[in-house]
Amino acid sequence: MRFFRLMVIAAALACGTSVMAGDIAPGGTLRAIYLGSNPAQAMRDPATGEVRGPAYDLARELARRNNVPLEFKPIASPPAVIEAVKNADADIGFVAYEATRLGTVEFSQTYMLVRQSFLVLDVSPIKAVADIDRAGQKIAGTFNDSITLCMKRILKQATIVELENNPAELSKALAARTIDALGANRQRLTTLSTATPGTRLLPDDLFNVPQNIVVPKDRPAALAAVNALIDEARVSGLLQSAIERGGALGVVVAPAGVKAGCPG
Repeated sequence: MRFFRLMVIAAALACGTSVMAGDIAPGGTLRAIYLGSNPAQAMRDPATGEVRGPAYDLARELARRNNVPLEFKPIASPPAVIEAVKNADADIGFVAYEATRLGTVEFSQTYMLVRQSFLVLDVSPIKAVADIDRAGQKIAGTFNDSITLCMKRILKQATIVELENNPAELSKALAARTIDALGANRQRLTTLSTATPGTRLLPDDLFNVPQNIVVPKDRPAALAAVNALIDEARVSGLLQSAIERGGALGVVVAPAGVKAGCPG
C-alpha cells in the first residue's frame, strides 16, 4: 500500500512539473548554477569532467521531468549565484539560505544540511567550538561564506578575519599562525587539513548550514515545482543516494520542515 501511494505521488508530481516547463526553463534549457567552491553541492572530476553531487542530481531530475536539456555551471560566490538568478542569467541556483541574502530571489525549502566547524593547529589550545570566541584570537572565514556571515553576528570577543577562498593562502595563514582557526564546512576543512600538516578539525560543529535552491521572484510556479521535487526526492531516497555518490563529508538530508542555520 505504501509503495502504491508513493507511485501515485510520483506520478502526480511528475505531471505537475511537466506542465510548468515554461516557468522553470523559459528558454528551453534549464540553466542551473552552483557554487563551484562548495564540494557539498557538487564536484567535477578534473580528469573525466564527470559531475556528481546532490545539486547536480536535483538539477538533472528537474530537467528530465520537464523534457529540457540541462546546463549546469559553477559560479564563484554565493552573491554571484543570487545575482545570476535575479538577473535571469540562470533559471535556478544552488546556495545556502542566509537571512542577509533574502529579498531579490525566492528560496526553496531546505533539501540538505552541511556541518560547519573549524580547523586549528595541533598545538592550538582550542579544543572545541566553545573555545572559539575568546579575546585575542583571530578566527577566519572566507568572504561571503555562510559561516563567516554567521560569525559576524555571534562572536563577541574574538577578531573575525575575512580571507579569499584560496586554499594555498588559507593553508599558509594557518601554518604561519596569522589566524588561530578557520571556519568552513567539514569537507573543505578536511581537504585543507590534508594539505596542511599539523592541523586538526574540531570534534563538534558551530551549526548546520541549510542548502536551498533559489528561483526568480516572478516565477511562483517554478518555486512550487522545485519544492515538490525536493519533497519527493527526500521520500524516494534520491537525495540520500545523491549525497552518497557525491562523497562529501558532513552532509545529511534535511528533514521536512527543518529549521536550521546560524544560531544568532
